[in-house]
Amino acid sequence: MHRNSREWVFYVFLCFGVIYVKLGALSSVVALGANIICNKIPGLAPRQRAICQSRPDAIIVIGEGAQMGVDECQHQFRYGRWNCSALGEKTVFGQELRVGSREAAFTYAITAAGVAHAITAACSQGNLSNCGCDREKQGYYNQEEGWKWGGCSADVRYGIDFSRRFVDAREIKKNARRLMNLHNNEAGRKVLEERMKLECKCHGVSGSCTTKTCWTTLPKFREIGYALKEKYNAAVQVEVVRASRLRQPTFLKIKQIRSYQKPMETDLVYIEKSPNYCEEDAATGSVGTQGRLCNRTSPHAEGCDMMCCGRGYNTHQYTKVWQCNCKFHWCCFVKCNTCSERTEVFTCK
Repeated sequence: MHRNSREWVFYVFLCFGVIYVKLGALSSVVALGANIICNKIPGLAPRQRAICQSRPDAIIVIGEGAQMGVDECQHQFRYGRWNCSALGEKTVFGQELRVGSREAAFTYAITAAGVAHAITAACSQGNLSNCGCDREKQGYYNQEEGWKWGGCSADVRYGIDFSRRFVDAREIKKNARRLMNLHNNEAGRKVLEERMKLECKCHGVSGSCTTKTCWTTLPKFREIGYALKEKYNAAVQVEVVRASRLRQPTFLKIKQIRSYQKPMETDLVYIEKSPNYCEEDAATGSVGTQGRLCNRTSPHAEGCDMMCCGRGYNTHQYTKVWQCNCKFHWCCFVKCNTCSERTEVFTCK
């Protein structure tokens, strides 16, 4: 997400926060304010706008979850030619990639997971209306392992359902890209669901474990980022299968001759090959690598040879100066030496 877009979205969510703090969630003035602000958020589909207007408390959390996804995407790809920057249509989720590539697959999956994670966390913390802890587990006793459900289990099913209703609502066009996006959204949420954690606490005299209660908690979002990065590396190219009569896209299958095998639920899928991201190209969503920092000695993606796409690199030298070896003298002053270090930085031409 570019800086201007990020600042604008932050301003929108700040407006929601001010309205809620000053006027209260149930007032008619809040409803009017939410209606006005929701109409000004760029890129919302009609169903998303309706959710925004009816649940302004949730739209703030959705924005936080989407930003969490963007931040994690930028962390996972910080050393690659594509560093989770994109050109294209601005939405509340950032700037979308126009090409149905494996990079687009990752951005959709990490964003859907981010929204589900944020909604689930907000419910557990009591920061959202209409949700809370997962009460269905309360009181259940696991006889085999000798523990019972207790505490506040994270209601990940509510978070996933809310993410599904809001994030998937932007897929309006009935084409292959819609099927791809919906599949990757669901894959991101499925990866989150599979990595929910069980935490337990023992109860008894002097630290004994006469009874044990357990509850489910959310994983760190960095763990979801790494899991989806592995899915990205193993992403599957697919193609659309159309209905015989209306010729509308019906489902996706793995792109192989004489094969109708569908991708797995947690596979990331793409329909177009990735551009090389070497040069800026608005048509593909590439911002290029000119000016990017690179490592002159590394043979990997962050190395100057790969990052700069054979164009070469510029060397910048500078001297860093700081106070060092400081000692306290009685009485009463501190005397320091001046240390310096000559540093080289390399950027792509």
